Amino acid sequence: MISGKEFEKAQLRAIGYFEKAGIALTKQEKENLEVADFGFGDLYKMGLQVLVYVNTERVCAKELVLFPYQTCPEHRHPTKDGVPGKEETFRCRYGTVYLYVPGEPVPNPQVQGLEGYSDYLTVFHEIVLHPGDQYTLHPDTLHWFRSGDKGAVVSEFSTTSTDDQDLFTDPLINRFTKIEG
Repeated sequence: MISGKEFEKAQLRAIGYFEKAGIALTKQEKENLEVADFGFGDLYKMGLQVLVYVNTERVCAKELVLFPYQTCPEHRHPTKDGVPGKEETFRCRYGTVYLYVPGEPVPNPQVQGLEGYSDYLTVFHEIVLHPGDQYTLHPDTLHWFRSGDKGAVVSEFSTTSTDDQDLFTDPLINRFTKIEG
């Protein structure tokens, strides 16, 4: 849970990142910018800012903003009722993104400052994305990601997004932010 003031501050800060990345937003898009703290109330460590452009029965397009060293927790997009989970492509627009997926673990994953959360990070094969780099995740692939020291802006192109069906490794996560007051 975060305060309304913290929510507004994060929205304004995220808008600044869109400007750094050269991404123009409408007034309505700025107002609709989601701030996700995953129920921890520790937004600048475990959080994400999300702008959904379109989400239909077939496709989805989003922009993701991560503040410096901010982390989106480990999760997957599962198959449900015979329908494959979300397939998504991340394309880095600004900053550096460290994406972790199953595979050969790196010796020094970017987990500094994640004490208290690291019990729920289980995949450590590191994909580093710089501006212009992209990576596609197949449905049901366990993953988590975080930005480097400058923060990051990531465009996400995917099949239909059903965030309410995401399965997080940490059972305490609440995908949708509650705002105090």
